[in-house]
Amino acid sequence: MNNSIYRPRDWEQQPPYLDADYKSTALRSPREPLVALAQSLSELTGPVFGHESAAPIDADMTRNGVVNGEPLGERIIVAGRVLDDGGRPLANTLIELWQANSAGRYIHSGDQHDAPLDPNFFGGGRCVTDADGNYQFTTIKPGAYPWGNHDNAWRPAHIHFSLFGPAFVTRLVTQMYFPGDPLLALDPIFNATADAAARDRLVAKFSLPTTQSGYALGYQFDLVLRGRDATPLED
Repeated sequence: MNNSIYRPRDWEQQPPYLDADYKSTALRSPREPLVALAQSLSELTGPVFGHESAAPIDADMTRNGVVNGEPLGERIIVAGRVLDDGGRPLANTLIELWQANSAGRYIHSGDQHDAPLDPNFFGGGRCVTDADGNYQFTTIKPGAYPWGNHDNAWRPAHIHFSLFGPAFVTRLVTQMYFPGDPLLALDPIFNATADAAARDRLVAKFSLPTTQSGYALGYQFDLVLRGRDATPLED
């Protein structure tokens, strides 16, 4: 087991639990200092979650929810590597994605945004990293959507990432954004990461090598789990 993934996180580069501009954190952030609990051997070694059941179609979100046609919107390919704090690849990491459709709507009962659902887009996918820590998803670029942080608040286009390590308790969650989005400067969730360099690591880079000619633009988004170059996470 690679113990480097359990090293303490650099909290200075991580978003705070309570952020005045991100109003819902006032309801869910802790009010007392956190207590660190020692992890037992059973917690560090199991159980794992769904690694063995990920199929190739699960990583193609333009196909895994199709009912009677292709999903609407701009096809994109998101690829990258999962690395530890020493730049070493992390193989067999289960990655799950979820996102809004091209109109900015989730398939969820709690999403009542006045935008159309896409019957051919499920909005979720998963894959397992290879021996070199690589992953790749084909999906639809999500749309922006309004949310209740204030009267005219909009979330920039983003994709949620969930990573499972060698055990269930090693789950990490973050979001990926798109370069050049004018809503980034206005988004309190994105800007809750105060460190500018760390915040920039949440923005994918356009990748011509990942782009498929005549089919889909490509984006590179690496995930670093610890250290000074760590990807900011949602805790």
